[in-house]
Amino acid sequence: MLTTKVKTFNNYINGEWQESVSKKQFLSVNPANTEDIVGAFQASNEQDVRAAIETAQDAFPNWAKTSPSKRAAILNKAASILEQNADQYAEELTREEGKHVTDAKNEVIRSAQTLRFYAVEGQTITGETYPNDDPDMKVSSEREPLGVISVITPWNFPLSIPARKIAPALITGNTVVFKPSSDTPLIALRLVEALQQAGIPKGVINFVTGKASEIGDLLVTHPDIKAITFTGSTAAGEDIHKKSSFTTRTQMELGGKNPLIVMDDADTELAATLTINGGFSLTGQACTGTSRVIVLKNVREQFVEKLIEKTSALKIGNGFEEGVKIGPLANEKQLKNVLKYIEYGKEDGASLVYGGEQLTEGKFQQGYYVQPAIFTNVKPDHRIAKEEIFGPVVAVIEVDTYEEAIQVANDVEYGLSAAIVTDSLKIANKFTKDIQAGTVKVNRTTTGNLMNAPFGGLKKSSTSTFRESGRVGLEFFTQLKTVYIGY
Repeated sequence: MLTTKVKTFNNYINGEWQESVSKKQFLSVNPANTEDIVGAFQASNEQDVRAAIETAQDAFPNWAKTSPSKRAAILNKAASILEQNADQYAEELTREEGKHVTDAKNEVIRSAQTLRFYAVEGQTITGETYPNDDPDMKVSSEREPLGVISVITPWNFPLSIPARKIAPALITGNTVVFKPSSDTPLIALRLVEALQQAGIPKGVINFVTGKASEIGDLLVTHPDIKAITFTGSTAAGEDIHKKSSFTTRTQMELGGKNPLIVMDDADTELAATLTINGGFSLTGQACTGTSRVIVLKNVREQFVEKLIEKTSALKIGNGFEEGVKIGPLANEKQLKNVLKYIEYGKEDGASLVYGGEQLTEGKFQQGYYVQPAIFTNVKPDHRIAKEEIFGPVVAVIEVDTYEEAIQVANDVEYGLSAAIVTDSLKIANKFTKDIQAGTVKVNRTTTGNLMNAPFGGLKKSSTSTFRESGRVGLEFFTQLKTVYIGY
């Protein structure tokens, strides 16, 4: 699927698609075949960002006064546009990011469902009325929008993550400046395009592309930015948190080093399947991906045997191929990082018992492919057991007891997602209380979350302020005002 002519895509500011003031562009390439150019996008500068923020600020008063039902109608219409174009958008997503086209289509459909979910929930969010001792006074609280929201999103779920940030922001009356990852700008543009076609007023949603190093600071420091919702690395999140004003609200979903504990009463067949689904699906490029498997000594050998057997059966290749389970890594930087950590594992004394090789021959020669890697004899202080890799690398750590397993699981700076495999109701219940993670699962993979349930992490996986997803996802985008009326 080689592209002969590269199409250029523009920013969206004040209701118009326009070139960057910089007159510069960058290319989005297919990680499965780097000769395939998806498109050329605007390499925006601070002048573009300033224009986007100013127009969002100008549009805010009228949008804040727009009735909830009218805002909901726009979200529902945009959802229909995503659904009607799901096949096309899924193909574009696969070309940009590398995930299998089936997973890409599921993401498009889920994003449409997210828009519909908030179209309904956003019409029910309200304040409260408080009893008081004055019979001639009413005391109540009201929820109001914040203003201009900066939305900064990653490349691994380049449609569903923006949808779960932008939809609650818009339905509650805020305006948005949206900067997607430079690895996946086209599918992000499609979401903005759907909102435009659905009739969103000028200036309510604005879209700028470009390097975070060029435009990121202004997106978090401009005085008109009232809140920042960001998903990405912990290092980037800490940088944003330091640079933003103390009056600017922040919501951050950051890194993870997610454990799966396999107890000695576990179904090892299930445990191996959950490890593969959590650790190798999406080529390990999920913040909730299974990175560490902490296995009780009695079942360790049996578990590793099944894990290797199942992993060896996984088909690697282009996301358009039938039966492919592992696609390319999203970009060259990701490939180098994964290969670096595989070497770290070897240097630290862990045993590479399967995979870990870069694939460069035949159909793999133009893409960023690597075999999924399984390490055993991993110690809790090894770098592959401590640091986020964001790739298909699983570290198997052997322990003697449940108590040791919990200690190892909690002994990292992250606390995003965690799971356990066990038949013991007592251990399962104890685990949900002992583990330090924002999402906790029993006999399920560490990945995946419901759109109607809260999502977020503990420790350095989050700012631990406001959760995303679900009804509580609306709270970040509103502020409370308490009103006393005497009569």
